[in-house]
Amino acid sequence: MLAYIPYPAWIRPEIVPFLPIRWYGLMYIAAFFATFLLFRYQLKERGLKPQKDLVLDMFFWAVVGLLAGARLFAVTIYDPAGYYLHHPLQILLPFAVIDGKIHFTGISGMSYHGGLVGTIVTLVLFMKVKKIDVLDWSDMLAAAIPLGYTFGRLGNFINAELYGRVTRMPWGMVFPGAESFPSSERWVADHAAAAGLPIPASGLVNLPRHPSQLYEGFFEGLVLWLILWFLLRKRKPFKGFLLGFYVLGYGLFRFLIEYTREPDRGIGYPITLVPLDNPVYRFSPLNFTTGQILCFMMIIAAVFFLLTLRARSARTVAGKARPGGPQ
Repeated sequence: MLAYIPYPAWIRPEIVPFLPIRWYGLMYIAAFFATFLLFRYQLKERGLKPQKDLVLDMFFWAVVGLLAGARLFAVTIYDPAGYYLHHPLQILLPFAVIDGKIHFTGISGMSYHGGLVGTIVTLVLFMKVKKIDVLDWSDMLAAAIPLGYTFGRLGNFINAELYGRVTRMPWGMVFPGAESFPSSERWVADHAAAAGLPIPASGLVNLPRHPSQLYEGFFEGLVLWLILWFLLRKRKPFKGFLLGFYVLGYGLFRFLIEYTREPDRGIGYPITLVPLDNPVYRFSPLNFTTGQILCFMMIIAAVFFLLTLRARSARTVAGKARPGGPQ
């Protein structure tokens, strides 16, 4: 009996064979479109009628900030070996000059945390220039973004990338293209036997892994969206609450899910309190990845942000309650 789930054989990254049109790109278009529709719905629901093309302009600059920030973090924080210092063209262009010849490489490597920072900075500047209520509009965006994020993680799953550590859980999945391990190693043979995997003639075994893209899409995307949209959206105690809760909720979910992900190659655990002989399948809750460190910073920032806004809101309410206070 198989104790794993085979990656669906019918899934292909290309929408049309032999054409450079991939589901991954389509999923990101769907993510932006879903966020845009949910944002417009909230404007209509509240009877807000911004100037023509204002929302489209805002989303355009949000995407620019997201891509710039995501790429910047990817080529700095997630590049400890300094690859992009030696191949600077690949930061922005899908090719590199190697041995005097141009080679097509594609553009890979985006960081969620960098995208978040880039989006926030860009949107705050845009809203300030356009004299938009930053906290109010940010709340509407925060209530919409997680559903769009779900599509992005589905794109990662279709690409069979960003999978997690080797696991013996019955829902572990064998991803095509994942690193295979020699069955001569005892731990590999044990995992293969537990999953009911045959040993190929090559002796290299592709073991089941956590489908961490689906974990993230479900918790950081769908579940967080349901909480924000249906439970908190119309009950927020002050402006900025949904934004702060989104950052806090994402940080908490991602921090926990990171335990199922294999450490970034070349980086490992920047904080290692318990040395591991094989981080491919072993983990300790006292070792922390780069993603967890960034998520912890998100959590602290969100808590500080929420406490500050709550205190400011309380002062405003108290000021209005005093005789002669603002009405």
